[in-house]
Order: sequence, then C-alpha cells, then structure tokens
Amino acid sequence: SPFFLFGIRYFSRLGIRNSRFLMSRPFYITTTLPYVNAEPHIGFAFELVSADIIARYKKLQGHEVFFNTGTDEHGVKVYRKAMEEGKEPQPYVDEYAEKYRALITALGISSDIHFIRTTDQVHKKAAQELWRRCKASGDVYKKKYRIKYCVGCELEKTESELQNSRCPVHPNLELEIRDEENYFFRLSKYQERLLTLYGEQGDFVVPAFRLNEIRSLMKEKGLEDFSISRLKSKMPWGVPVPDDETQVMYVWFDALVSYISTLGWPADEASFRKWWIDTGGIVQCAGKDQIRQQAVMWQAMLMSAGLPPSKQIVIHGFIQSGGEKMSKSLGNTIDPFALVKDYGTDAVRFYLARHIHPFEDSDFTLEKFKEAYNADLANGIGNLTSRIMKMSSEYIQTTDMQLEVNEYGYPRKYKGGLESCNVQDTATVITETVSVIDRHIQETEPFKLVKKDKETGKAAITLFVKDLKHLAHLLRPILPDTFEAILSAIRNNTMPAKPLFPRK
Repeated sequence: SPFFLFGIRYFSRLGIRNSRFLMSRPFYITTTLPYVNAEPHIGFAFELVSADIIARYKKLQGHEVFFNTGTDEHGVKVYRKAMEEGKEPQPYVDEYAEKYRALITALGISSDIHFIRTTDQVHKKAAQELWRRCKASGDVYKKKYRIKYCVGCELEKTESELQNSRCPVHPNLELEIRDEENYFFRLSKYQERLLTLYGEQGDFVVPAFRLNEIRSLMKEKGLEDFSISRLKSKMPWGVPVPDDETQVMYVWFDALVSYISTLGWPADEASFRKWWIDTGGIVQCAGKDQIRQQAVMWQAMLMSAGLPPSKQIVIHGFIQSGGEKMSKSLGNTIDPFALVKDYGTDAVRFYLARHIHPFEDSDFTLEKFKEAYNADLANGIGNLTSRIMKMSSEYIQTTDMQLEVNEYGYPRKYKGGLESCNVQDTATVITETVSVIDRHIQETEPFKLVKKDKETGKAAITLFVKDLKHLAHLLRPILPDTFEAILSAIRNNTMPAKPLFPRK
C-alpha cells in the first residue's frame, strides 16, 4: 500500500535510519550563573531551556549527563541591590536564589539538574583552593592601580571598549573610578598558551566568529593582567582572600570556579575526573558579553592551577524587544513566569527553541510570540494531533493498532542541530515534519477513503498514527509534556483530554 510506504519514504528522506543507542561517555553541560540582583529574565530562560534540550537529548542517546546551573551571589551590584532593599546580603541572595529555582520548575527543566550557589561553603572553599594554586604558580601578586570600572559587567574597561565614555553593554550606568591596592592575576603570561589552545581545538568556541573576535583582539592589543580582589572595607560581600583578611575575591574569579566546584572539586577527585577530565564532552553556555571571561580569563586560571581547560564554550546573542535592548526603565522586559502562566511551559520552550537565534541577537515581542504560538502549536502540532486521533478513535479499534514497529532514529538536520548546540535547526525539523504530514493528510483524505474502502482507509489512518508517534519522539527533548500527552492519546486511542495548545 502506498500509505504504508509514506512513512518509510518520508523519514528516510530526512536522513533517519533504524538505530540502537549505545551507552556513551559522561557529558557535562552548564549554564552561566546569573547575578541575583534582578528578577529572572527571558534571556536566561533561553539559555536554560537550550541547555536542557541538549541535556535531554544526550540522555536519550545513552550518555550519563551532569547538567548544572545556579546563582552568582557576590559582587558589587548584588551587595548594592541588597542595601537598596534594606536587607542584609545573605537573606537577600537566599530570596533570589529561590526565584531562580522556581524558574527551573516553571520551564520544565530536567528534575536532576544540579544547582550551585556561590555562597555555598563548598564553593567558597573551592574558590580559595584555586586561588592558592594560582598563587603557588607565581600568578598572583599585589599592586596599586587606577581603572574605569563598569559595575554592570563587573569588569574594568579600557578606552577602546567604550562608546561615548560608557560601557556599550550598560550605557545607562556611569563608569566608576577604582583607585586602590588589590591582588592581580598574571593573565599576560598565558597569551601564547591560550592562542595555542584555540588553534588545537577548532570548535573551542561556538560560533567560530566569536572566537575569531577574541583571538584578533588578543593579537592586536595583547592580554593585560587583571585585578582579582577588592578591599573588604569598601566591598565586604565576597569570598575571603586566603591569608589576607583585608581583601575579598573579585566576583568573576569566584564565580567561574563554580563550573568545577559543582563537580566536587577539589575534595571529590573521582567526580572531577569523571566529568571534567575523562568526559565525552563539556559545554559551557554563555551570553556574548561573557566571551572574555569564559574563553580567556577562566582558561588561564585553569592553566595556572594545573587543571585541564574547558572543551567547548557556546556563545548566544541577546534578546531584544522591538529592536531595543530590554530594560525595566523602557518597560519592555519579558517575564518568563507570566508567559508560562498565560501559554504553558511547552509553548515557551518551543518558542525559545524555534524562534530565538542560537548565536545572534533576536527580537522578542508578545505579538510575535502569540503569532508563533497559534501557527506552530495551536494550528500545527495541536491541530495535527487532534485530526489524526479523531480519525483513529472513530475508525480503528485499539486492538487493531499495530504500532510496535522498529523506532526510527533522528533526522540528520535534527541531530546535527543538537550536536552543534543549534537547537533552532532541530526545532525547524519539527515544524517541517508537521507540515509534511498535514499536507499528506490533505492529499490522501483518509477520512473519506475509509468510507469507500474500509481496510485501505484503516491502513492509511494507522500509518498517520505511526507518523504522529514518530513526531512525538522528535518532540521529546524540546516539549516533554507534549510528548507524554501525545503518547497517552495514542496508547488510549482517543483524542487528547483537552486541546494540547488552545488557540489564543
């Protein structure tokens, strides 16, 4: 029957082959740790969902996965925000850490995710141990200095980095002048080793143009040592510097250590070796404003401490709104909790995966979200599921459903997107699959055929149920709840109890 051949032809054309998943090496993926000086925003929601999709996919491929996130709770802007709200720093960061934990639940993030806080005692001890190792390598020294400093970035700024005497990332903040004696890290010592690392690992930073940017900057201007401590008398909220009670650690030196403190370093050598040394992959997800910290500062710190470098850093763009940078003052921020409340967890996950570019800046408005929701989900996945299961429940007995077929693997483009951390390519395969199946239903009209030729019509409908099952498996890493709802409808041979995605 040509109907039974459709599934084989279609899924083969996408590059799918029957496959068995083999157990693979451990895989480690981490988001950045957002500052707790503001409510969770849609940009971090995108990073968290993207990492979760990759983590879920890796698990389905047979990998043992360590998925990490958390909160960055030290630094000047966190301390000042606590003071503004009339709170002591620790209760303040405790409150905001819970908000980020709540975001994990709201976005349907994997329940086994690890959550590290930089105020955890195990993390503080790890940061202090890394400091000691860098000092033992001769890379920590003390000097007086005067710089221009952006509190928003928690970074010093050179004249070449400024636009109209302001930081281009935080143009609403005035630069502060820092004039004090602090400890410095000998970053300049590691320029050649870093350039060698970039050359040896061609995909060290994804996308490649981000690595080219930082490589060109290093060759043109060279690396300068950077301050890694602050006077405790001026800014008391930080990890104490070992053997110097007058200083606390610079927030970036502290926060970056979270990538290994969450693995139990330095106390748990077996865990650290498993996930950081013998692992089949390490992926660090971060925004484009962190390329310097992730690819330069952190790698040099690891080298100084005698530890292996990262394996891959994935840099995404910013999410804007109506062509402007999101900010509370402009009133164009997007609350991920409100989106989930209005549209549901899977709707938010799918939009972030399908319509936010993985590497470039993207524009987000509520109007665009609603339009995509109705097109992709209400009229797409939701409507297709209802059409197929309506035909199946009317014309096919449950006992007639022979769905115990060999499972297909993933299309090349779908798999390639996840392997390259381009979840948009993967989500695009899903919308393409929905369109092809929907078009084939229109062409074959099985609901009419079954009335003319019962057996051929039933065979056609069964094929479409099989196609729906395959679609559900493609949805699994991205829309876990929808995957379960579709499989439940197929198992019970009934329409979903309620519309998967009600039209808005």
